[in-house]
Amino acid sequence: MPETNWQRSSFCGGGGNNCMEIRAGGDSIQVRESEAPEAVVTMTRDQLAAFVAGVKAGEFDHLIG
Repeated sequence: MPETNWQRSSFCGGGGNNCMEIRAGGDSIQVRESEAPEAVVTMTRDQLAAFVAGVKAGEFDHLIG
């Protein structure tokens, strides 16, 4: 993937070091946590769309509390 800028969530809260970051390149999307930038998850756009739909539908709510 060509080097592109990471975009932080607007929910990051002042640019601290506890943020989700995302970037796109070609057919893939990469996501990482700013506290551990070396751990990058790569997925397709369809996989990300399915994950976001699941989050919006509350499918993972039981994992956060």
